[in-house]
Amino acid sequence: MLVRLLCLAALLLPTGALAQTMGDEAKACVPNGAPPSQEYERENQAREWPQEAQRIRGDVPNVARQGDRLRLAIDGGKTVELQDCPYGDTAYQYLYERFDDPGRFYVVRTPAYEDFSYTLVMKRTGRLFTVYGAPVWTSDKSRFLTVACSLLPERGALTIHALSGEGLVLEAEIPLPCAMESCSARWDFQSWVSISCTPRDDPGRKGTEFVAIRGGDGIWKRFGR
Repeated sequence: MLVRLLCLAALLLPTGALAQTMGDEAKACVPNGAPPSQEYERENQAREWPQEAQRIRGDVPNVARQGDRLRLAIDGGKTVELQDCPYGDTAYQYLYERFDDPGRFYVVRTPAYEDFSYTLVMKRTGRLFTVYGAPVWTSDKSRFLTVACSLLPERGALTIHALSGEGLVLEAEIPLPCAMESCSARWDFQSWVSISCTPRDDPGRKGTEFVAIRGGDGIWKRFGR
């Protein structure tokens, strides 16, 4: 099977070209819309912040929280401050998850009003990158994938990033059939990803399966139904 797939790799269509981004700067909260709900205060005080404090404990003094502000130390003795903004239908907050050694970035869970993402904060520069799934690295730590597969908001994509200087390179963004199926992905090799999807209305039925392979030209190509 492996030999067969390798032989067919040359027939695959490109899924995207390299695209480098330098990230964003941390933004201040601008109060707009409805004020913070009691649920926001209650949930954070009772559950989210106490659980986060346990995760922060292993990364003191680089990570600290003061009320609605998460502070992350970056190179050069500077600090990035991420502030929750729980106002109206543009509400979002930041919850520290971990420091990612291969990428040298902080991983910050970022729930928002009817949305969810992760914010990656580069320790070298303090620049922010948004991804819609937790980073999963190859065995050689050369690149990572994320899977975004949700109905609300409608989102379905496998993305593959690599480090590049002070930023990230988006190597590929591959559509996933998440409107009808729930999808997951795994690294089989450093340049080979297997994707498996399960029908939402019948988890026992076989769904979409395919692979993504990185060619010698650096372009990721898809094979499968």
